[in-house]
Amino acid sequence: MTVEFISAEIEERLDWLSAVDAIVKGHEAPKAQLTDSFLYRGPDTFLNRAAWIEGMGALVKTVTVFPDNPAAGLPVVNGSVSLYSDADGRLEALADFHLLTKWKTAADSLLAARCLARPDSRKITLVGAGGVARNMYDAYRTIFPQAEFTVWARRSEAAEHFAHALENTRAQSDLERAVSQADIICTATMSKKPLVKGEWLKPGQHLDLIGAFRPDMREVDDIALRRAALFVDSRETVLDHIGELKIPLSEGVIDRNHVISDYYGIASGVFSRPDDQAITICKNGGGAHLDLMISRYILDQWVRQKEFCP
Repeated sequence: MTVEFISAEIEERLDWLSAVDAIVKGHEAPKAQLTDSFLYRGPDTFLNRAAWIEGMGALVKTVTVFPDNPAAGLPVVNGSVSLYSDADGRLEALADFHLLTKWKTAADSLLAARCLARPDSRKITLVGAGGVARNMYDAYRTIFPQAEFTVWARRSEAAEHFAHALENTRAQSDLERAVSQADIICTATMSKKPLVKGEWLKPGQHLDLIGAFRPDMREVDDIALRRAALFVDSRETVLDHIGELKIPLSEGVIDRNHVISDYYGIASGVFSRPDDQAITICKNGGGAHLDLMISRYILDQWVRQKEFCP
């Protein structure tokens, strides 16, 4: 077996809707076996995630998160991805970490928005002005092509720079106003304290929560969780590991029954907006099974490209 080395050169052959469909199809397969391990050193995180889906194979993703890296001109998040054959367990592909993470993360939240946001949504607020927010701008426009974007960031100059570079986008320094006027709110920060307050929310809104990934991180407050219909991409990777729900669950603010469904409820129709007036929240926790699904999609495109351009 030849080990494929999948680079970012394949990106021009990828599209967001096909990536979303790959996640949906992956959840029609037997349920994934998952395991996560976290190591911490102050603000730094070392994370290993593994998944095995029968018929699809196995994947191991190693992630390092060093928040102080930008001061040295380095990415905050780095890592590696290994994809293994389901038939014989041999290493099948090594994927560009940043390519895979970009497409997995944004497709994950785009799927949630496709299922939960109102189809007539037009105003989208991005909380955070980093790379994830930039990817979500591109992803959301495939489903909401007429959307107008508002961006908020802790540093107003970052929001201004972000908005200046993109069409139909403006910066907003008042987070409450940015949130209250939106149809869709996407949070992509590394905040340890809730930024979005439930009292700001209005009926019919949808929130994609991306940023929090550690047990001590949160982006929305207790009121928001109580007011909303709650969904997660994966119960296994979110409820007991990520502060967004782990903390309020441990404090009795909500219980596990408040979480209506994860993506395994798409086929039965459970993962869907309850009604037009509901406030919906989906916590994007990632998970190696999603990396596996997107890796398979990217590998398929990589092989096809090689067949056309030997």
